[in-house]
Amino acid sequence: MADKEKNFISAVIYVHNAEEQIETFLRTVAETLEDHFEHAEIICVNDHSTDRSIERIKEFSREEAAFSITVLNMSYFHGLEMAMNAGVDLAIGDFVFEFDVPVSDFAQEEIMKVYYRSLEGYDIVSASPDRSERISSRLFYRTFHYFTDLPYKMETESFRILSRRVINRISSMNKTIPYRKAVYAGSGLKTDHMKYHADSSVKNHTDRKEKGYRSRLAVDSLILFTEMGYRLSVMMAALMMAITVLMVVYSVVIYMTASPVAGWTTTILFLSVAFLGLFGVLSVIIKYLQLLVDLVFRRKHYSFESVEKLTK
Repeated sequence: MADKEKNFISAVIYVHNAEEQIETFLRTVAETLEDHFEHAEIICVNDHSTDRSIERIKEFSREEAAFSITVLNMSYFHGLEMAMNAGVDLAIGDFVFEFDVPVSDFAQEEIMKVYYRSLEGYDIVSASPDRSERISSRLFYRTFHYFTDLPYKMETESFRILSRRVINRISSMNKTIPYRKAVYAGSGLKTDHMKYHADSSVKNHTDRKEKGYRSRLAVDSLILFTEMGYRLSVMMAALMMAITVLMVVYSVVIYMTASPVAGWTTTILFLSVAFLGLFGVLSVIIKYLQLLVDLVFRRKHYSFESVEKLTK
């Protein structure tokens, strides 16, 4: 290709026990970058793989790679989010591709479609396969969207591109990013989502450790980035307070209309009032915890989409 893109592109690839698919995936990414960009780099984040993934990457780098390939070896298994944060921190590109799974179920031109879409003014452009999501994924995203006020609707994504502007903003907003997609969605910058036709014959292989990590990540994300935990806690506290009030009324009615055992009414009233106060204090504590979560993870800094300077 005569006229190649001038922007420096970084491709960050998550690798964990992916020896069966990493070579094919690297070839897809490397050939795309070589054909369309003058300057690029590939960063493979090795999240403590125990198979021959790294050997396959090194073989590809010696025999076929035209651009620099860097392997970032994590000291132990960190999981997708922390490992990808490390890779993005190492990247120096004007635009950074994040490949969460090294699965080549898309055509090479899909990578460029996402890139060209970002040049139209979108700081974050993600791509998802057109096949149906798993039931667990659908349930997670529906729950997430119901309990959050984020305008951007997330779904299962294979890869995305980030502008340098969004990376800088995210770095200033949060020191740690437990769930990148939620932070990206709340960054205030323009986002877009694209679908690609997925090759159904290509499967993603994940081991038990990675599956367990993703399940824990889903629960943590619902607690940190939505109001689900707060709403459920308040509902439970309100329910218990209502039951406590009913117990007070019940004990008074029994005292007035029956002959309870000596000390029974006093004991029930004391316990009811004590529990009423306890649940009231818990409601305040829950509110404070929700405020802390908002300040640290969700609304630590103001966000804006763009700045327009108007002159006469």
